[in-house]
Amino acid sequence: MFSILRQGLARAARLPVAHARSYADAAPAAGDKVRLTFSTPDGSFFNAKAITQVNVPATSGDFGILVNHVPTIACLRPGVVTVVEDGKESKFFVSSGTVTVNNDSSVQIVAEEAAPLDQFDAAAAKSGLDQATQRAASAGNDADRAKAEIGVEVYRALVTALA
Repeated sequence: MFSILRQGLARAARLPVAHARSYADAAPAAGDKVRLTFSTPDGSFFNAKAITQVNVPATSGDFGILVNHVPTIACLRPGVVTVVEDGKESKFFVSSGTVTVNNDSSVQIVAEEAAPLDQFDAAAAKSGLDQATQRAASAGNDADRAKAEIGVEVYRALVTALA
């Protein structure tokens, strides 16, 4: 198995440097749009919709995506995805997932769970955070503690987003 990986890396190392990208090639023109597909296992919020910008909470840090963004694959952390469309912002809370930015300025966001931010109640989120914190503190084993800590992370991000 590792010999196959080494062979692939050796081939990749021979690629011409001209194929490498590190920043967007050019500033977007005024009418250029990103094509966003944003979905969960339960449904879709956007399907190849032309938008101006999308901002995502990645595990490596938050970043915004415009036309000609460098191709990227990133993991989402709990937080807010902001979609900018014709000067209006739509905000969605995501628990986790992935974002893929392609050469053709198409973007796919696949979230494990997501909902419009305005559908959440700040008091309920704070109560959920308190309960998850108590479960983490009183967990009897590592598996229960890990589950509770995931809840703490998600609720903490939701409380912050709603503040």
